[in-house]
Amino acid sequence: MRLPGRYSGTARPIVTYGSDPVLHRSCAPVTEFGKELRHLVLDMFASMEAADGVGLAANQIGVDARVFVIDCPDAAGEDVVGYVVNPRLTVLEPHEGEPAEEVTEEGCLSVPGPYAELPRAFRARVDGVDAAGSPVSIEATGMASRCLQHEVDHLDGTVYVDKLPEEQRERLLAEAAGPGGDLPA
Repeated sequence: MRLPGRYSGTARPIVTYGSDPVLHRSCAPVTEFGKELRHLVLDMFASMEAADGVGLAANQIGVDARVFVIDCPDAAGEDVVGYVVNPRLTVLEPHEGEPAEEVTEEGCLSVPGPYAELPRAFRARVDGVDAAGSPVSIEATGMASRCLQHEVDHLDGTVYVDKLPEEQRERLLAEAAGPGGDLPA
C-alpha cells in the first residue's frame, strides 16, 4: 500500500512530451556516487508521489542521468519499491502458467491524461547499482514489470507513445494538450 508523505525529497516539476530534449535522448550513465545522487533519488520519489505516478525516470524531471524509481504493484498485488542507477533491462521467460506478455493500458506522467494499450513482457528484471555504487537488482511481474520496461525506455529516450502507430500517437498527444492541456503546442 502506498503511503502518502513516505518520501522526504523535494518534488520537482515533471517534464512533458516535446518540452525538453532530455526526454527524447539516451541519458548519460551515472559516474559519481554519493550525497548528490542520494538527494536526486529522494527528489525523484517525492516527484513521483506528488504527480501520483508509479515510476519516474530522471529525465522526467529534467536530469540527464540513468536513474529511475518505482513504487508499483506486481501481478500478485505486492508493492515493488526501489530505484536503480545505470539499469540494464532483461526480459525474462515466463514461469509456468504465466503469459509471455500482457497487453494492458499504459500512461505516462510526461503525457498527462491519456492511456493506450501496449504489449509488454509479463516478467522482467533490471540490474544496476544503488546510490553507493553497490549492485542491485529488481525482478517483477505484471504492472511492475511494465513499469521497469517503461522507465528504462525513458532512459533510452523513448516515451511510450513513441511505440504507437503515428495516428494514435498524434491523437493521444492532442488529447494530452487538449483545451487547456499541459503539453506544448
